[in-house]
Amino acid sequence: MRTSVSALAILVAAGLATPASAQEEYRIGVMSAQSGYLTPYDQPSYAGFKYCVDKMNEAGGLAGKYQVVLDVRDTRSDMAETVKVAQEMVDNGAQFIVASADADPTIAAGQITQPAGIPTMTFAGTAPVLTQVGDYIFGSYPADNQQGTVLADFAAEQGFKKVYIVKSPDSAYTMGGPEYFAEVFKGNGGEVVGESLYSLNQPDFSAIVTNIKATEPAPDLIVTWAWEPDFPAFIKALRGAGLDTQVMGGDVLDTPTIRGLGDVVDGTYHTSGGFPEEGSPYGDWVKEYTEATGSEPDNNYYVNGCDIAHMIEQAVEAAGSTDPEAVRDALANIENGEGVMSNFTFKGTDRMPLRPVVIARIHGDGTKEFVARAEADPEKLPAP
Repeated sequence: MRTSVSALAILVAAGLATPASAQEEYRIGVMSAQSGYLTPYDQPSYAGFKYCVDKMNEAGGLAGKYQVVLDVRDTRSDMAETVKVAQEMVDNGAQFIVASADADPTIAAGQITQPAGIPTMTFAGTAPVLTQVGDYIFGSYPADNQQGTVLADFAAEQGFKKVYIVKSPDSAYTMGGPEYFAEVFKGNGGEVVGESLYSLNQPDFSAIVTNIKATEPAPDLIVTWAWEPDFPAFIKALRGAGLDTQVMGGDVLDTPTIRGLGDVVDGTYHTSGGFPEEGSPYGDWVKEYTEATGSEPDNNYYVNGCDIAHMIEQAVEAAGSTDPEAVRDALANIENGEGVMSNFTFKGTDRMPLRPVVIARIHGDGTKEFVARAEADPEKLPAP
């Protein structure tokens, strides 16, 4: 008996007794749609997030102290399911929640998480109105008004004068992005010569293409924030009608499906949150992820998922606690936080981070080309 007590004493002194040395858990709920329109964005976001969370856990946890426990649930890209999942996560003790990669489901989840006082960050929702739900709701990617400003300035620099806007009122993203672009484009001396509305999952864009073709004066540029499957349907109809007008779009065009459309997307410009240039932290991360997983991250949602893990870790470390209110306050005060895709600043914002915006060009062979990187001019930035 004395020997057993002595042995236990040695283990405790050495920090090996499980109860005394167990790390504190930090519970993070993750919404990741496995079906529906959010799948192309949620799945890579979650893959990058989990990869970096796993690395942090292996290195001792967040801030070397807190082991992350993930509660991952499929929302099926459905708003009712999103609300149900958010409530279940809160009931199960989530201390932080990562919502799907769009503003609308993040806003829906926020109706549950804001009153519960749980910090909630969207995987990649970019409509700046999403943070208006309350002070526990955060963005992670450059907001649409930032992207629209940078793209409008780029369009003006390229000499474009007349734009036709294609937008959908069915989503804050698909409606807001083109409107922010148009506001800055007009401020730069450009003209909006026409616009069309479409419905999400609209199979036929021939009427819109006919309107564009008949517009006088003819546009030299078309801008849309359409995503899959709407953008493929639109661009095929446009090119099929013989129109070779320059097209520019939002960050949702940064997917292998869009790049795989071939000649119809050749020369299309889109905004983005980053670009994996050779020798950059992002470029090095792509190589590391590919080697570790056997799968190459082929869009920015992977690395932004990783950056969300870094945002959370830096907030927890600054707070010195996992208390939700303390983490929220620390996150809201991060200035020039270190990310892989790019650095980020929440301090002085409405919790949509200030981050550089990249302009990329798609080639018909399925590759993309870095064109420019800029931060939105605060004097031009449209209000949410």
